[in-house]
Amino acid sequence: MSTDLYGLASAVLQPGYDGVEVPDWMRRALGEGLGGVVLFARNRPDAEVVRRLRAESPDVVVAVDEEGGAVTRLEVEHGSSFPGNRALGVVDDVHLTERVARQIGRMLAEADITLDYAPSADVNANPDNPVIGVRSFGPDPDLVARHTAAYVRGVQGAGVAACAKHFPGHGDTTTDSHLALPTVHISREVLSERDLPPFRAAVEAGVQSIMSGHLLVPALDPERPATLSRTILTDLLRGELGYDGMLVTDAIEMRAVAAMHSPGEIAVRALAAGADAICAGLVTERGLAELRDAIVAAVREGVLPEERLAEAAARVRAVSRWYGAQAAAREKAVADADPGAGLEAARAALTTTGTARLTRPPLVVEVNTRLSQAVDPSMPTGLTAALAELLPGTERVRMTDEGTLPPLSDRPVVLAVHDAARHAWVRERVEQAVRVRPDTIVVDTGIPGPPQGAAHVATHGISRVSARAAAEWLTR
Repeated sequence: MSTDLYGLASAVLQPGYDGVEVPDWMRRALGEGLGGVVLFARNRPDAEVVRRLRAESPDVVVAVDEEGGAVTRLEVEHGSSFPGNRALGVVDDVHLTERVARQIGRMLAEADITLDYAPSADVNANPDNPVIGVRSFGPDPDLVARHTAAYVRGVQGAGVAACAKHFPGHGDTTTDSHLALPTVHISREVLSERDLPPFRAAVEAGVQSIMSGHLLVPALDPERPATLSRTILTDLLRGELGYDGMLVTDAIEMRAVAAMHSPGEIAVRALAAGADAICAGLVTERGLAELRDAIVAAVREGVLPEERLAEAAARVRAVSRWYGAQAAAREKAVADADPGAGLEAARAALTTTGTARLTRPPLVVEVNTRLSQAVDPSMPTGLTAALAELLPGTERVRMTDEGTLPPLSDRPVVLAVHDAARHAWVRERVEQAVRVRPDTIVVDTGIPGPPQGAAHVATHGISRVSARAAAEWLTR
């Protein structure tokens, strides 16, 4: 019984590790039945890294956050080849969304990655949302639902499992769950009509996984965040929405839940609530052992039913089996390259006003706002590089949060901003620049504010192709 329990406890864990090399302890854990691994940009994920993981456990569920846009793990050095959800929602062409998602799935298939923690199925109902924003297809439930389904079809059509997140919806928050516990102050009726339709659409599309959000929704459960709430995970998701696939937690080291309990306690409570896989974004050998031991102890003490743990482990293994059965789909997707899909979508998503055109190298002033912690800190906005390719001699000045504008020379000036709609101080810097230089061009890579400047370009997301599309328009 003891060996079986340890095996079941290992099967439901999806930890991440630090560094480029796969640690020896991770190799040993895989050999002992660890069910999953989540990779981040710090691991430089590629086919070779995955090969090393699978050498220890061929059926391991290898997961990654590859949303496109600002959240990329495989293309973080130069920026994603695909615009994010907001850009796709602005275009509102479900066939194009499915094409883009299929190419994301194709990239993951080439790396032999099992599971994409995407798409974000959140309805960005609150324009002040600090963590979702352009990661959402938009503020309209029907639009988000149809593009969530298209994204799931695209990724899974390429033979890679998709994961709709962050259940029951992270769109109406003003708190980043990486930092604290957000509370969603809405009625049960609003939740059902606004936030749940995209998850229903994902379930109907056959999504292989759903990720819980670390959110307090008092209308559903006034005491426990969704990740730890049986009312939300079992009664609502399983019962009302009829979902029977793998349910994975958001990373348990996020402060929204980490401030409440120890990692082991979070894992036990999440499993008891109905979660099947525990994502621990960064652990050590000791930390992994403590998670496993806490789960085993909870079963032995009668806190966590062994049947519930066995059910969870079975759902994780079902995702692995599904992936194994999709080899032909992955082979076809790898052969079915559609290299223009990302740039086509980025171009279609541009929202522009004004007629200013760059004919000589500009000074690009990056008015940097803090991106959410879901975004890798090394993610480039890419605009300077894109303009430099077309106008050699383009220079960049970075302005830190709430700093003063640098002196604006007599060369053309481009302000690169993010989420001006959300940051009053960013709008103030834009106004200052336009007063000094009315010919200033503004490029907003987030949720844009009112158009200002001689030309205003909204890309609706950060990606290499979004930057390229903006640079092309400015030098047309």
